[in-house]
Amino acid sequence: MNVLSRVCFIALVALQVLPVNAEVLRCNGHFAQEGDSRLSVLYKCGQPLLADRYCAPVYYSGTPYQVPEPYASIYVPCQQTEEWLYDRGPGSLMATVRFRSGIVQSITYNRAPR
Repeated sequence: MNVLSRVCFIALVALQVLPVNAEVLRCNGHFAQEGDSRLSVLYKCGQPLLADRYCAPVYYSGTPYQVPEPYASIYVPCQQTEEWLYDRGPGSLMATVRFRSGIVQSITYNRAPR
C-alpha cells in the first residue's frame, strides 16, 4: 500500500509541473501568444478588424469579488484593457486578443464578437 501511495503522489506532482495549454493566434506564418506585447502582435498579425479600449474593474486578490465603490475609484484604479478582433477568414472563428498593461493576457475564439 505504501508503494501505491508514493506512485499516486509522484503522479500528482508530475501533473502540476506540466505546462498549461494557452491559446495561440497564427498570423502570416507567425504565432502571437500570451505574454507578447501590443507591438509584437501588430507586427505579426497586422491591424485588427476592430479594437476596443476600456477600464476593467479590479477584483480582490484571489477572489471573484470586485472591489466596491468608492474604494475602487479612490484607492484602487481600474486596469486599462484593450481587445483586438481579428477575422481569420471564411470557415475560421474570429480571434479576440485581450491586452492588459500592453501585454497579451488571453486569446479567445468565437463565431462573433461578444
